[in-house]
Amino acid sequence: MSSEIQKKGTVVFVKNDNVDQALRKFKKKILNLRLLQDLRDREFYEKPTSVRKRKKAAAKNRWRKQLQSQTLPKKLY
Repeated sequence: MSSEIQKKGTVVFVKNDNVDQALRKFKKKILNLRLLQDLRDREFYEKPTSVRKRKKAAAKNRWRKQLQSQTLPKKLY
């Protein structure tokens, strides 16, 4: 019966008894799947106005960063 159970979720195999490397791979997989961020977002209730305000501020920062990367550097003489 236990052999018939389907494994669901993220699986990382340990090779050559190297648990540290497997743990690093597991953490990287979790970060790529954004599971931790999703859990943190759902941990506390955030009002819809706060969500909109946070997203708008993030959009402004992204726009400002994009403009900054497109500007020419100042003359250095």
